[in-house]
Amino acid sequence: MRTSRRIASVMIVAAALSAGSALAFEGTSPGRSPTAGLTAVPPAVMTAPTGLAAPTAIPVPPMPVSVPPAAVRSPETSLTALQYAAEGGHPIAQWRLGRMYADGNGVDRDDLRAFDYFSRIANQHAEDSPSAPQAQIVANAFVALGRYYRDGIPNSRVRSDRERAQEMFSYAASYFGNPDAQYNLARMYLDGAQRDPKYAARWLGLAAQKGHLQSQALLGQMLFNGDVVPRQAGRGLMLLTLARSNAGPDEVWIRDIYNSAMSRANDDDRAMAGRMLERWVQGRRD
Repeated sequence: MRTSRRIASVMIVAAALSAGSALAFEGTSPGRSPTAGLTAVPPAVMTAPTGLAAPTAIPVPPMPVSVPPAAVRSPETSLTALQYAAEGGHPIAQWRLGRMYADGNGVDRDDLRAFDYFSRIANQHAEDSPSAPQAQIVANAFVALGRYYRDGIPNSRVRSDRERAQEMFSYAASYFGNPDAQYNLARMYLDGAQRDPKYAARWLGLAAQKGHLQSQALLGQMLFNGDVVPRQAGRGLMLLTLARSNAGPDEVWIRDIYNSAMSRANDDDRAMAGRMLERWVQGRRD
């Protein structure tokens, strides 16, 4: 089927990314942009490539719903109306319902039902243009499916399948350029059986450039410590500072690694980070 044929193209893009310039994480002089060299990857990865393979269709059981007339609709029947819209193929309704069941927001938590709604979005809209109005909803659905496949859903037909999870993350990361997908894909290359930290660092770089704070923190830690990639303490500290400034109260790990880096940084590291941070902020304003 067409979705199967497009899978091969994702793998080609992935291979191109992993073969990116070995200079991607080498030292940065004070005169260079703070983001220069973060992601020395082929241009085809920076923009949505054509011909990518949408993952094979996910079986989804039917969800028959009847909606009452508007005149007799009450707050209790709003869920039914949303289900009716979802059954009509509206991706926003499908996404809202998926998140409601995934979070237990207004309904009993039901991860399998959430999985089914996200699957409908992925099956129906995988080949939508990355510039389409619903593109980010589609990308987020792939990310949600990737997490479900990575962890599995207990006592259900959805078993942990890291290969399938990577397929979902790869598609959303490459075709839609979704930073959450890029981060999750990077984590798989850091923690999974197919460990490839340099490949992970390049995906983190793509997400970090888009302001993804978890990616900024993790890549910043790698650069500051010289973990796998050549050490760039100033750039790593700059990224950690960005992540720390935007971290929520639950992001304790970001504060911890920032504090650890600051306690070990010397004056030159801090000065370099400050200059890079100024250029980052100025670049965002421009």
